[in-house]
Amino acid sequence: MIGRLEGRIVGDADGLGVIIDVGGVGYEVMLPLGTLGRAGTTATGTVVLSIHTNVREDALELYGFASTAERTVFRTLLGIPNVGPKLALSILSSVAIDELALAVARGDTAKLTAIPGVGKKTAQRLVLELKDKLDGVQKPAAGADGTPAGVSRPAGAQSELVASALARMGFRTGEIDRALGALGSQADLEKSALPDLIRLALAQLSR
Repeated sequence: MIGRLEGRIVGDADGLGVIIDVGGVGYEVMLPLGTLGRAGTTATGTVVLSIHTNVREDALELYGFASTAERTVFRTLLGIPNVGPKLALSILSSVAIDELALAVARGDTAKLTAIPGVGKKTAQRLVLELKDKLDGVQKPAAGADGTPAGVSRPAGAQSELVASALARMGFRTGEIDRALGALGSQADLEKSALPDLIRLALAQLSR
């Protein structure tokens, strides 16, 4: 089984993921949204992905993740009845693993049903099946709205433009808020050029 790949991204895999070149061999890897922005890179610019290999009768599929923790949660999701790779990928594309752990701990089915492909019954099954199975996932201290305590997105036009750009790259709301919160106050953001802000936000998200 393939558990890790390190290489250069050389193309898209039919819109479902990427092609990563490893020693001259191109592997098609499906990814949750935002994975490449979170994945570690080496000094030579190669991307490092944790891989889950899914073996079917007619295919061998590779799923890539920015961390082993994300891969572990993906595999945990696959252990739930009626949750296949496609739905597990949709879940991890919509919420960060700590947000998922928090929603499960709170029984927040409303947050889960907001995920594409997750209906009410599936959300209830996720809460039931994942209880006590995500204890190893870091759960952030959160306020009443479920966002990490101490993280707030600065208001203003520049902030919204950066947030929109990051969202188009596939980053989740919680990640965007964290990056913007680390950039400074509204006044600081309004004084800075948009390309510089996006570059700094991406630097925050790569940590």
